[in-house]
Amino acid sequence: MNNELSDNDLVKQVQAGNREAMSQLYQRHRPAIYRYALSRVYNQQVAQDIVGEIFLRVVTYLPKYKVTGAPFTAWLFRIAHNTLITMAKKEGHFQQLPIETVEKPEYSGDHPDQLVEFQLNKEWIWAGLEQIDENQREVVILRFLVGLSLKETAHALEKSIGAVKTLQHRGILALRVAMNVKGAGVK
Repeated sequence: MNNELSDNDLVKQVQAGNREAMSQLYQRHRPAIYRYALSRVYNQQVAQDIVGEIFLRVVTYLPKYKVTGAPFTAWLFRIAHNTLITMAKKEGHFQQLPIETVEKPEYSGDHPDQLVEFQLNKEWIWAGLEQIDENQREVVILRFLVGLSLKETAHALEKSIGAVKTLQHRGILALRVAMNVKGAGVK
């Protein structure tokens, strides 16, 4: 198992019939896809089911995937985004639990002071995200929770980089207002 291969190298191996390469892609991207799904449905079991559906679609569409200028993660998150939209339409929107009852991704660092700060801010941030425009929330989640680049986010959402920058800026401002934060700017 070689974790140093690029996504595109792994895709080529999958397309050539290497099942281990698909396993590596899954292991590499599952945590971010799970965080993304959880950020949309606020339910761990439903998020896990969605991750399974997303990767089922990835396996289905991967033979036809072509390397372009867009990063593989953009293609992957476009599938995730479209899967969530399709499932929400089919289900008539997901049942969302009150923010206070939801388990969010846990902090995995080693520093106790960071853990305390994380725990104090976690619910506050999620509650703030619920209050902002859906398109802005999508960009903020993909950029900062999932960690996609501007280019990856733009490709995943089928928007221009300029549109993503605008949504990100407005989303951060809206989040700041929702969370009643003043001061330091986020760029």
